[in-house]
Amino acid sequence: MSGLKTRLGVQGPLLFDGAMGTCFASRPGRAGERCELASLTCPEEISAIHRAYLDAGCQALKTNTFTAGADLAEGRETEARKIIQASSRLALEAAEPYGAHVFADLGPAPDGTDRGENYRRQASWFLEAGVRCFLAETLPSDDGIPELARYLSASCPEAVLIVSFAVSFDGTTREGHSGQALLRRVSTLEGVDAAGFNCVCGPHHLLEYIRGLDLTGVTLSVMPNAGYPTVLGRRTVFQGTPDYFGRKLAEIAQAGASVVGGCCGTTPAHIAQAARALAAPRRLTVPARPRGRETPAPVSHRNSLAEKLDDGRRVVAVELDPPADDRIDSFLEGVKTLRDAGADAVTIADCPIGRPRADSSLLACKLRRELGAEPLPHLTCRDRNLNATKALLLGLSMEGVHNVLLVTGDPIPSEDRGEVKSVFNFNSRKLIRYVASLNDTVLQTPFRIFAALNVNAKNFSMQLNIAREKEAAGVTGFLTQPVLSREALENLRQARETLNSRILGGIYPVVSYQNACFLNNEIAGMRIAGEIAALYQGKDRAEAEALAVRISARIAGEIAPYTDGLYLMTPFKRVSLMTRILERLRQDEAPADQAEEERP
Repeated sequence: MSGLKTRLGVQGPLLFDGAMGTCFASRPGRAGERCELASLTCPEEISAIHRAYLDAGCQALKTNTFTAGADLAEGRETEARKIIQASSRLALEAAEPYGAHVFADLGPAPDGTDRGENYRRQASWFLEAGVRCFLAETLPSDDGIPELARYLSASCPEAVLIVSFAVSFDGTTREGHSGQALLRRVSTLEGVDAAGFNCVCGPHHLLEYIRGLDLTGVTLSVMPNAGYPTVLGRRTVFQGTPDYFGRKLAEIAQAGASVVGGCCGTTPAHIAQAARALAAPRRLTVPARPRGRETPAPVSHRNSLAEKLDDGRRVVAVELDPPADDRIDSFLEGVKTLRDAGADAVTIADCPIGRPRADSSLLACKLRRELGAEPLPHLTCRDRNLNATKALLLGLSMEGVHNVLLVTGDPIPSEDRGEVKSVFNFNSRKLIRYVASLNDTVLQTPFRIFAALNVNAKNFSMQLNIAREKEAAGVTGFLTQPVLSREALENLRQARETLNSRILGGIYPVVSYQNACFLNNEIAGMRIAGEIAALYQGKDRAEAEALAVRISARIAGEIAPYTDGLYLMTPFKRVSLMTRILERLRQDEAPADQAEEERP
């Protein structure tokens, strides 16, 4: 294998085969069958497909094992091992007369599993079967790859490992990772011989993507789809023609790829055309990216909330629920009142508790443009897929909104689920990684990413672990649930000791005994201590609001050592109550002599 290692770094391109699944499904009577099982049930058909690719001119075969890792993760270890053994034998037998290389094909290990252990177990079975080259492909992240590389380096120093990620045309994976960052990380791992991209995109978009990358020190692998799928009848087909694919794959090689091949939809005909184009004596011309006569200067928007936090100043963000109709005057008036009362930012929930309200991002743009207020819109994973989320974020950035609170979001109420469907393409951690990748690759002014921290969780150690994952993904600030119990205060203290991000401590002014009971019983993430709730019994509205001001001010003082500011939640649109609390907070923070002078 040392000769192949050298070739990957110096010679090229090494041409792989195409998509086993596409070819197998196109055979009579095989549509809908799982091709990996065919290595056990009809091995002669798998061997025939291998030979067809070899006759087409490929120099490397993938074993028919893409989904074996899923079998292993789901407890079908015996079946996974049999598939790997049979598929390895078929590929090695087919490749031997042609002098071709055989690569163990490892698809992505399922979410929620120990990916490193999954890859390591598969690799051990491939090594037993005599396979010494490995392709980990269509990956959404590099989780488990360092462990795989270490295992192969220790168990089989001559092993070859290629790692390939599935990115959309904008360079992000389904888990929100930046393809450029993944490529950089795995290319520096000892034991990884080449890295790159496959699947999701057709050849044109992957070509355009790699042209914009810094490939210094990278041995690049690129295996695009034949094109993009369409449904004919009940069959999914790829309509990209072999001659077009072959030309584009040659351009990909010319742009810097040392390893090329095909993914979904690519047949022996596609690989044959690629082999001809790669062998052509004339050098392909790679067109330069078009450039305008002048490069416009980057636009930078001021982010006053981020500036204050970065300067070490305490801040106050106040949440105001968006309207449930199209009457916005009272909402705008409330925002102006809060701003003038000292709120550094106004946070806007994204359809709280799954009920439709005015869009938080559109309102944020309006507040920024018309009032000059600093908005902090919430964005949930519930109502938008990745494409819609990116489009929304680009619009926010254009409007100068650069603070976002990213949360998974409350589920749709059960009574509405017959008509209203959640999306949930990703959770908040994946969304955070996605926005962080946009900060690095697309945006002139990056978003300041905030996340939620539930200090009322019964298993708060789990919440802290999730918060650390969010920090690693790109979060720089947390807004907590209300601190209305001693347990929440203790959890907040632990968060301060554990996390590196800024923390805005949550304060919710309870306005009645009934309000406290409702929150404790009906709203997830809320916990009002019994002694606080009891204080409201028998109080009228005026008395309850006066009590809410005093309790909120006391809690603000108690959480001050563990926070960088406050996150106030407005109950029932009572803006006047929030201005009283803001005024009390200003008085409490003022020096004693100044406070004495200001008293009437």
